[in-house]
Amino acid sequence: MKHSLTPWSLAAVAALAMAALTTSPTSGLADEQGSAPDLTHSTVLSGLDSPWDMAFLADGTMFFTEKCRGLSVRLPSGDVKALLGMNGSEGYASRADDLFCEGQAGMQGVAVDPDFDENRFIYVYATSSMAAPGSNRLMRLTVSGDLGAVSERSDIVEDVPYKPEATDHPFGGPGAHNGGRVRFGPDGHLYLTTGDTHNGEVPQSPTLLGGKVLRIDRDGNAVADNDPPDGFDPRIFTYGHRNVQGVAFRPSDGQPVVAEHGPWHSDEVTVLANGGNGGWDPRPNMAGRGDCPAGYCGYMPNQMDGMDPVERAKFMPMTDTGTYPDAMPPAWTNNGLSQGMSSAVFLRGEQWGAWDGRLAVGIMGIGFGGTPLDMRIDVLDLAEDGLSVTEVTTMSLPMTAGRFRSVVQGPDGHLYAAVDQGEIYRLTPN
Repeated sequence: MKHSLTPWSLAAVAALAMAALTTSPTSGLADEQGSAPDLTHSTVLSGLDSPWDMAFLADGTMFFTEKCRGLSVRLPSGDVKALLGMNGSEGYASRADDLFCEGQAGMQGVAVDPDFDENRFIYVYATSSMAAPGSNRLMRLTVSGDLGAVSERSDIVEDVPYKPEATDHPFGGPGAHNGGRVRFGPDGHLYLTTGDTHNGEVPQSPTLLGGKVLRIDRDGNAVADNDPPDGFDPRIFTYGHRNVQGVAFRPSDGQPVVAEHGPWHSDEVTVLANGGNGGWDPRPNMAGRGDCPAGYCGYMPNQMDGMDPVERAKFMPMTDTGTYPDAMPPAWTNNGLSQGMSSAVFLRGEQWGAWDGRLAVGIMGIGFGGTPLDMRIDVLDLAEDGLSVTEVTTMSLPMTAGRFRSVVQGPDGHLYAAVDQGEIYRLTPN
């Protein structure tokens, strides 16, 4: 059954933007109500190669991706079937030799069609050599009745930018800033998040699909009521992003919310407005900046010895409201730190106690800009207006933390967490 989704208008967000420029939520290990659930855990899978995402069928069947291997499925019995391998992968039912892994690029997000029982469709975001020098694309695949194979590949989005090797680029390596999360919203449409590929022109570009959130139908076509500015690709739902790796939908009203990596400061959680600008613009000579290496100012403040995160944010703002006063304001900025905010999911069900309806975000603990490594899952109480977070609770984990790449609630109501180190855990509230 589909639910209606009415994304917030730009005018409504802009009217309240200044109220959300700073937030100071309480944080700690215990919920202020004293009713945060205790957690136990089990290891669902181990020995994986950078597991990146998971998607479930109603019976607990779990599709999952490994960034440098491919797509597999875990059956409710615990058996695993390797479905679609990448170039060089062995042991898969089929292989796509145009798909490759390099740096942050590879096989990433996966989503199951809400009508899977009728159409057998799943969707996978991956990096391909089919168009030089490479591109990111969203593939639609048909799953066999016995869940042992995929076929009928259709690349419904083919033109998301990919960062190739560049001798004149001092930041990162090839494959950087891909975004990569794909989710169905309660409106029945696909949302795909992309990254800026360390290219200063990309986030604000009306035609390049990097640094965007796309909203499309099952065939990759723009949703009719997408409302980007005139001249923009109609598939664009929001633009001006840096590297969005999480998108989730608030249970109370279906509002899309994203989690995004910051530029060595200020990871952000933002409620999206249809047609909205995230305010990221790393081009030279914006906001009084001078020339930057390779035309990308995204890391410039970190080359200034002794500059603290507050000063960095002034120099290279994640959300530049000076240049773009109507930019979508973040609800939370991770206390001004950049620690690699990745996947996000709203927890649902009375088993979560006070956390029912709250947003869980996985943090990989990159530790940019001198911040400490801090691998964790935070639970955010998002204010009703979407412009602040009133409470932040760090999960007291029953296992050793890892770089939390994906957090997904399964049909059993438990939280499944994939870590880059090679495990997928099940976290059960008690």
